[in-house]
Amino acid sequence: MTKVNGKGQKLKGPGRFYFFTFTFTLLPLALALSACGHFVHPKASEYLEQAQGSSGLETMINLTGMLERSVIATREADNFQAGLDDLHDQLHALKKSFCLVTEAQVRTPAYAKAVTIRQEMRTVFHRLWKYRSDPALRGSHLDLFAKRVQELRDALQAVKG
Repeated sequence: MTKVNGKGQKLKGPGRFYFFTFTFTLLPLALALSACGHFVHPKASEYLEQAQGSSGLETMINLTGMLERSVIATREADNFQAGLDDLHDQLHALKKSFCLVTEAQVRTPAYAKAVTIRQEMRTVFHRLWKYRSDPALRGSHLDLFAKRVQELRDALQAVKG
C-alpha cells in the first residue's frame, strides 16, 4: 500500500518518517492520554458525584470539605497511603469541578485566586507524595496542604458572595 499526500504524490524521505511517527506513535499516545484520567482515577468521578451541589461553585465548596476530612484521616491513619490515594482522586475531582462554574464567576478576581490556589495545592501534593515515607516531611506537607484547602474554601466563598 502506498501512502499519498494531499497533492497525489507519494510520501518520500522525511515526510514518510513523520507520517509514520505521527500515525503509530503520537496519535495513539494522545488518544490514550486524553482518557487516562478516567481509567487511572476512576474514584474522581465518584467524588465529584458525592460532592454535587446546587451549582458548580457549591460542588467545589463541598469538595474542599471532603479534602479537609481526608487530610485529617491521612494524618491519623496507620495506612496513610490509602488517605493519600483519596486525596489524589479528590484533587482530580476538584480539577474537573473548575469547569462547572458560570462565565460571570470565572471573571471575578476571587476565582482567579482560587485557580492559583488549586495549582499551589497540586504542587504541595506532589511534594507530599514524593516524601510520603518520611513522617516529619509528610506531616509538614499535610499542614501546608490543609492551609491551602482552607484558603481555597475562603476564595470560593468570596466568589459565591
